[in-house]
Amino acid sequence: MSAWVLPDHIADVLPSEARQIEEIRRDLLDTARSYGYELVMPPLLEHLESLLSGTGEALDLQTFKLVDQLSGRTMGVRADSTPQVARIDAHLLNRQGVARLCYCGPVLHTRPAGAQATREPLQFGAEIYGHSGLEADLESLTLALDVLQTAGVSDVQVDMADARIVQGLLQGVSLSAAKSSALHTALIAKDAAEVASVLQGADAGIRQAFQNLLQLYGDAQVLHEARKVLPTTPKVSEALDALEWLAAHIGAAPVSFDLADLRGYAYYSGAQFSIYTPGLSESLVRGGRYDEVGSVFGRKRPAVGFSLDIKTLAAAVAPRPLRAAVRAPWLEDAALRETVAQLRRQGEVVVRVLPGHEQEIDEFQCDRELKLIDGQWLVRKI
Repeated sequence: MSAWVLPDHIADVLPSEARQIEEIRRDLLDTARSYGYELVMPPLLEHLESLLSGTGEALDLQTFKLVDQLSGRTMGVRADSTPQVARIDAHLLNRQGVARLCYCGPVLHTRPAGAQATREPLQFGAEIYGHSGLEADLESLTLALDVLQTAGVSDVQVDMADARIVQGLLQGVSLSAAKSSALHTALIAKDAAEVASVLQGADAGIRQAFQNLLQLYGDAQVLHEARKVLPTTPKVSEALDALEWLAAHIGAAPVSFDLADLRGYAYYSGAQFSIYTPGLSESLVRGGRYDEVGSVFGRKRPAVGFSLDIKTLAAAVAPRPLRAAVRAPWLEDAALRETVAQLRRQGEVVVRVLPGHEQEIDEFQCDRELKLIDGQWLVRKI
């Protein structure tokens, strides 16, 4: 095999795509900052026990492991930045009030999430710590919609669920860890036979409630139907009230519900959402409430947030136009050099054309050029 062949699902990013990704990254961070979010930069590597604290088996399997040559301890390359940001909130910032934090950086996965997915996503995310009310959930969802719009995604569908529904239905039901995992997997797959098998021996009312849950997906009518066919436990009622309130407050974006969707159930403790766009089978954004995320660091705080892969997002939107630039000749001319430097200080892109390369195409739209007119270097339209 050639030395330059990259591993499966790992790829170089070439200029056109890199420009698109970088411009979107900057816009997303600016949008988060406009909401009052502060940027943090967690490390790419951590000791494994810190990196995987409380994240569950799924993230463990996605994490590359290696031995630290300095300490001899096992380290991991982050597969998700959310636990790291929770650690920062709990141990480094240690604020008593609300903390709004955002981040953007590469993560590495042992396996791709799909057939066409990269194993090196560029993860962007935003988290709110310290407020348990639905106002924080709404802000997170609103920001997620805004960053997609900023990136150029205008046609979206918000799909919502709530982890408390299954928690409420299972109150008083004793399931082993293996059976609990099997139940959640069966609910995600909408496998009625497997759900019935896992709950064999449970109360008949509980078994029927879970069969009903598998059918609860669709528009807002789903919430009304859920109140009829699901037991009225405090957690179930609280979850349905939260979903109804959030759906009524997010504006014009169409909303659907899948009350049996428990992807990421080990994380979430309340309302959760996924945002889709036509043409993509997987969601662009996943987020929700995960109040338990900081408890393993000794500081349980209300938390809600979302994340997305900027590489996937960049591929889903129309290519951005080339940035306007000024073309300048390559001459040994002090006045020309000073004019070029001044234009660059003013924020202009100035591309100096090397001798013999006047017709080459690059990643900039040279719509103007520097011309020597009456002894002065002046910018003129091409």
